[in-house]
Amino acid sequence: MPILPLAPDLFSTTICWCRLRDKDSPTRRAPTSVDPPAGNGTTKRTGRFGHSCAAALGDRAATRAKRPTRNFRIGKGSRAGYASYPIGQFPLRLAATPRRGPAMPFSTYLPEHMGSIKLAPPGPFVAGAYGELTLTYTAGAFGIDDTGMVKISWRTTSDMSKPQFEHPAAPNFTTVEASNGAKLDVWFDRLNIRPYANTLLIRVGRGYLRAGDTLTVRMGDRRHGSPGYRLQTNCEARVELRTSVDAFATYEFTELPEQPAFALVPGPATQWKAIWPSLVVVGEPFRLAIVAEDTWGNPTGEAAATLSLVSSGPIRGLPQTVAIKRGDGPCVLDNLVAEAEGDLELCLVADSQELARANPLRVVKAAPLRRYWGDLHGQSGETIGMGSAESYFRYARDLAFLDIVGHQGNDFQITDAFWAELNRLTAAFDVPGRFVCLPGYEWSGNTGMGGDRNIFFRREGRAIRRSSHILVEGQTSSRAVYTADELFRALEGEDAVVIAHVGGRYADIKSAHDGRLETSVEVHSTWGTFEWLLHDAFKKGYRVGVVCHSDDHKGRPGATRPGASTFGAIGGLTCYFMPELTRVALFDALRRRRHYGTTGTRLFLDLRATFDAPVTAFSEDPKLAGGKEFAVREALMGDIIRPGAVPMRLAGEVIGTAPIERLDVLHGANVVQTARPFSGSDLGRRVRVMWQGAEYRGRGRETMWQGRLTLKGNRFARFAQVNFLNPERNVVETSPGTALAWTSVTTGNLAGIDLWLEEATRGMLALETNIVSGAVDLATLGDNTVAFDGGGLDRRISIYRLPEQDWSRRLAVAHVATFAGGADLPVYVRVTQSDGHQAWSSPIYLIA
Repeated sequence: MPILPLAPDLFSTTICWCRLRDKDSPTRRAPTSVDPPAGNGTTKRTGRFGHSCAAALGDRAATRAKRPTRNFRIGKGSRAGYASYPIGQFPLRLAATPRRGPAMPFSTYLPEHMGSIKLAPPGPFVAGAYGELTLTYTAGAFGIDDTGMVKISWRTTSDMSKPQFEHPAAPNFTTVEASNGAKLDVWFDRLNIRPYANTLLIRVGRGYLRAGDTLTVRMGDRRHGSPGYRLQTNCEARVELRTSVDAFATYEFTELPEQPAFALVPGPATQWKAIWPSLVVVGEPFRLAIVAEDTWGNPTGEAAATLSLVSSGPIRGLPQTVAIKRGDGPCVLDNLVAEAEGDLELCLVADSQELARANPLRVVKAAPLRRYWGDLHGQSGETIGMGSAESYFRYARDLAFLDIVGHQGNDFQITDAFWAELNRLTAAFDVPGRFVCLPGYEWSGNTGMGGDRNIFFRREGRAIRRSSHILVEGQTSSRAVYTADELFRALEGEDAVVIAHVGGRYADIKSAHDGRLETSVEVHSTWGTFEWLLHDAFKKGYRVGVVCHSDDHKGRPGATRPGASTFGAIGGLTCYFMPELTRVALFDALRRRRHYGTTGTRLFLDLRATFDAPVTAFSEDPKLAGGKEFAVREALMGDIIRPGAVPMRLAGEVIGTAPIERLDVLHGANVVQTARPFSGSDLGRRVRVMWQGAEYRGRGRETMWQGRLTLKGNRFARFAQVNFLNPERNVVETSPGTALAWTSVTTGNLAGIDLWLEEATRGMLALETNIVSGAVDLATLGDNTVAFDGGGLDRRISIYRLPEQDWSRRLAVAHVATFAGGADLPVYVRVTQSDGHQAWSSPIYLIA
């Protein structure tokens, strides 16, 4: 059997048993094959062949409808990806795109005789749209024996809809037919070998195929009223449906030599972005980028508009209007100059409507530390992401308009050849003063071995030390390091930085940490929000900064959207304080914790402290050897201060990209002060219902909220959803003015609904969800917050009032912290905007 002999002394034993036919299995719970109803020939399965206890009897109800019979119903769409991003100056390279990454552990036995498969129509298709894909598999010289199989697989991180076999008029209805009338079992599974986990399995259950016989697979079969199959929501130049065949009924699969593939392109523009720096110096040139996006957040050239550029202050070189033509990529205006200090706002306006507002921009006379935006964490199709590494870097630079990017492929999927290619690319894309591109990888150890760590090098050519070689056995020359402790020892003396993060395998920083290398923790990514990781660091006395990155898997670093998958959040961004845009400056910012992280918005955050007398500061953590100490009377986020008895006067300021809901000052994990830009007298008819939290720390952390809201004794005049990220999941008004229903996903982050009541203080607001339920008397709500605990990992629903109209995007806070000695006191701020976005400063550490 093709089982890899990987470090057998470190891993548990595999227990195997003979595969019995379901009718012979003593553990089966239901038959998996029955005489086909009405000659339909379809058998539905919910488990994998060989897992008899998971088999289920197919639902016969759908076969009773009056329609022509067929041999097969099948399940689901497909997708994969590499190559360049398909808009603007980056052309599609569908046919020319080679396969990348490790070889899949399939049989290589006579693939040229295992058949062929063709796709019609060939595409391209619009990302996130509904289509009908017809795949025709033609059996090769061996045919397929009784109980042999065909597998059609697509990328693990693809969000193409799950197939359904029972409702012909509903979306995603999928069928399969055998040309010779053979009976077929079809089911969908996500347990294939990564990175192609999503798999449609077709088993020849009764009968066999000869050479030349065909299987016709219709994904989104429209013959009976289905709107089609909802395709992947992110663009990709090559979405591959990786097909493999078990012709001999041995469960040994051989991949076909030629694989069907299609391109996904962006749809029409539905939203706009305006991106410029957060800080510029008077008289120095800067740029403005204008990006049109489709419904799913893909940059698109399917836009035509004349945009007015309305600035709050004079900007030399800024035109009054720009004309966007269909087929254009992003509009970039270079050599803009601000000639006076102050804060600038800019709006994009068309037909008297505001389409977008640029991120806040502060203009200063001098800036020892500039602000640069980065996304250091994501991966491409050579590992488990999508698209090529080259298109990943181009997207970051030319479509997301980042200043800094890193690539973090799972180490156990990085061959030596791909590691060399990554190093070549980072060297080519890194241009000091223009764009910083870091070499690195994700050490992807199991949580029990230490969990995920991001590894960054300041120079190319460094050794990759993998957590295992499970998918690259025979394609590497280095020795694996299996634990995080061993990793830190292996990195000793390297010019490297490590960041702990939460992804598939969350970092267990309590069990392993080296402050000389691991300088920050990632509290937000497209996987969700993880303040608990920062709290873990505090409990252990670690002095770490806060970053937020995307952990992008969709070829969109710096602008990651969750799409329709179980990714539950927009990808994060980090603002780095650096004197110049170079790798040296970035590493210094990381090592000194000079940065703040956001949930994907480019808000402006400043945090600094003053002292009435000189206090001691440190160039490095004094727990570590080699640092210097010096006297200061001011501190910035990330600093480590020994204040003695001198109080710290903290000043925080935020300018948001949406109205600011609250600014919290925290000591460790505890909120000690909250500032809001409104008072109780500003509150009225607007009531917010907000839910948040996650199931637990691991992979299945997403909480699915299915809820209903009912208002008795009052009515709402209108409502608005907050931070609903999936366009297919919207709040539904089930009873006009009195009841709403929704389905929503949180994974540590926030989502909710705003109600504008007809009367501010009348009625009962009742909530019923699958997690927690409760009711609030609106007459007694006042300016309080009522919360219902939902268990899990900080799951709860909160109900409170907000001002009826949007309020200030600016807020400042003053706070005095006195250090009493003993354990460290980390002092930092957390910002929450009205749109659900959040941000965290790195702490200032007060130490004894």
